[in-house]
Amino acid sequence: MPAITLRDGSQKHYKDWGTGRPVVFSHGWPLNADAWDAQSLLVARNGFRAIAHDRRGHGRSTQTWTGNDLTTYADDLAELLEQLDLRDAVLVGHSTGGGEVARYLGKYGTDRVSKAVLLGAITPLMLQTPANPEGTPIEVFDGIRAGVATDRSQFFYDLSESFYGFNRPGAPASDGKRREFWLQGMQVGLNAALECIKAFSETDLTEDLTKIDIPVLVVHGDDDQIVPIQAAAEKAVKLLPQGTLKVFPGGPHGLVGEYEEFFNTELLAFLRPE
Repeated sequence: MPAITLRDGSQKHYKDWGTGRPVVFSHGWPLNADAWDAQSLLVARNGFRAIAHDRRGHGRSTQTWTGNDLTTYADDLAELLEQLDLRDAVLVGHSTGGGEVARYLGKYGTDRVSKAVLLGAITPLMLQTPANPEGTPIEVFDGIRAGVATDRSQFFYDLSESFYGFNRPGAPASDGKRREFWLQGMQVGLNAALECIKAFSETDLTEDLTKIDIPVLVVHGDDDQIVPIQAAAEKAVKLLPQGTLKVFPGGPHGLVGEYEEFFNTELLAFLRPE
């Protein structure tokens, strides 16, 4: 994988497949660019340039001790777009990656970007607060921190079950998919993994969403057990000036099975000229 050198000297690795209009993929926690392989192949085979990057602390990028927050993630994304001189780009973010995309657009604007996709995104705010009663209680995130700190190997494997909805009755579970999730999770630096929990759960992206002046496709499964739709997509689309919500009935958090097929179809339709 090629890499760019960020302003603090750390390395940010990325995949660069195909040619054409750039589609930049930002992954969720605790994964890396490999989580987007199927979609990167799909868009590259359909006339686009797919760029999927490893967030700092994740995958093959430098395991930095600091900067494990959404603003720094957005700064890193800005450097990637600038160093590769990407223009008319489409940003695609899943889960924490969706928050990264929203923070980038809120901070840097849309000079280099013409469209965006938020998939199962953490926007606008995951944490339950008096103003956000639909959110997830802090105790849940404290439990995630404890699981990662105590035995992250077992925790990541266990988490993969609800991540892909394999714990639902009749769900066609894939142990291979769970092992893939575990493998990517085990590549995250431990401190980066722990600090990213705070980043994805406590960062309020409400203001960022209101600033986004380009078309945004919001895709969410209505059985997402990781980022419940009521506190996420249903609120986010109301804040986006040009947001469109697509809901997949019974869809989990991670892309798998019919949900992945649905997303791939919606993604290609959104990428193509009107």
